Amino acid sequence: MMGNPTGFMEINRKTPAKREPKERVEDWNEFQLTPPEEEIEEQAARCMDCGIPFCQAGTNMPGSDEIGCPVYNLIPEWNDLVYKGQWKEALQRLHKTNNFPEFTGRVCPAPCEGSCTVAIDAEPVTIKSIELQIVEKGFREGWITAKQPLRRTGKKVAVIGSGPAGLAAAAQLNRAGHHVTVYEKEDRIGGLLTYGIPDVKLPFETVMRRIHLLEEEGIEFKTNVEIGSTITWNELREAVDGVVLCTGAQVPRGVEDIPGHDLNGIEYAMNFLTQNTKALLNHNLRNDDYIDAKDKHVVVIGGGDTGVDCITTSVRHGAKSITQFDINVEKQEERPENNPWPLFPMTYKQEEGHKEAEAVYGQDPRAYQWLTTEFISDGNGNLTGLKAVQAETVYNNGKKERKPIPGTERVWKADLVLLAIGFTGPERELLEQMGIQTTKHGTVSAEYGEYATSEDGVFAAGDNRRGQSLVVWAIHEGREAARECDRYLTGSTILP
Repeated sequence: MMGNPTGFMEINRKTPAKREPKERVEDWNEFQLTPPEEEIEEQAARCMDCGIPFCQAGTNMPGSDEIGCPVYNLIPEWNDLVYKGQWKEALQRLHKTNNFPEFTGRVCPAPCEGSCTVAIDAEPVTIKSIELQIVEKGFREGWITAKQPLRRTGKKVAVIGSGPAGLAAAAQLNRAGHHVTVYEKEDRIGGLLTYGIPDVKLPFETVMRRIHLLEEEGIEFKTNVEIGSTITWNELREAVDGVVLCTGAQVPRGVEDIPGHDLNGIEYAMNFLTQNTKALLNHNLRNDDYIDAKDKHVVVIGGGDTGVDCITTSVRHGAKSITQFDINVEKQEERPENNPWPLFPMTYKQEEGHKEAEAVYGQDPRAYQWLTTEFISDGNGNLTGLKAVQAETVYNNGKKERKPIPGTERVWKADLVLLAIGFTGPERELLEQMGIQTTKHGTVSAEYGEYATSEDGVFAAGDNRRGQSLVVWAIHEGREAARECDRYLTGSTILP
């Protein structure tokens, strides 16, 4: 039984404070603040003694693949331990299912909270912030240390890609005793953790803190190495016994069907974010080798997390104005009828980037149901604005279509347009060189739960297999692919 079975009735939800938006936009420091331990222990007491903890289910239901925690975090167990002040034991339970809770505790949208039983008719337990405070206390207290495997198998494994899936696969395979080398084509380890998420949400120092531990545990990391170019696929395959492919889904969705799509000033969101982080880490933005939003009218096309990250970055650059186009209707405070608990709640919320833009410019930057129809040129190949029309979403024989609303056409001023409308799949060149079979969607063909590709001894995990998804799903797939790779190499496995 939970330590405080009536806590959810007696204690209100309280999320940890963050730095004030107007203050934090002046720097690139993390905006999370550390709450008192007593406050976290009190919030953990809200975890009810429910019969079925959907929060940790990590299951699928029609309409969503984000019910509960994809890595099956033992949430009620570590909530109870935190409530009782047994933080070290809580950390042990947390690390049992999640290799990197310091990442998910910062950037995960917390499907666990949407599936919390308390959330049926009240506010959910603050699971995400409790997770973060458990692991951060573990680092502060020195409880998290490198642990070498007890034995080495003599098998060599190459992990291609150092994002969350690659790091999770590497950590698990190393734990099984294999010699693991992680290959990263960029100049720094971390994949989208490093170059896809602004430092204010996930500091590079936090990523490297974990990388250093993995190095101490015996994992070798090689940067500036592109498999298929720096090293050919045949050279790599001959040198190792197994491969886990974790290259992500890096091909961005474009707007080639819109007139003016090739004007100067139209950029992919990931290029914008990557260049900014590189320049920030290399020289604190003192040179001009990045896309600068300073004094520009910025329009972000895309209403998802990447779009919000573009807002976060543009505000700090000193943009003149920021607008975020969201093709969807504005969400409501309450769940719609077709989005019942325990599905991930499709409800209105302000992300931290929205709060920052509102604090600086006086209003929420989002503009709903806008469909871009043309990019406007100054006559010399430079962007000066765009034409857009509001649209409603309709379904024709099950296919989603955007239907323009007559009389809503408008011209928007824009010096910089950032395209944050998703990705079409993994890069093709390496897959073709490897002879890997792909699906009709362009992703790697490998069954969920098995992860084996068409190439013997090669496994795939994360976005290159499932398509663009969450960090927590990447960690989940990396762990599971490592299990199957270990089984392939040794005939059996003890990995979860």
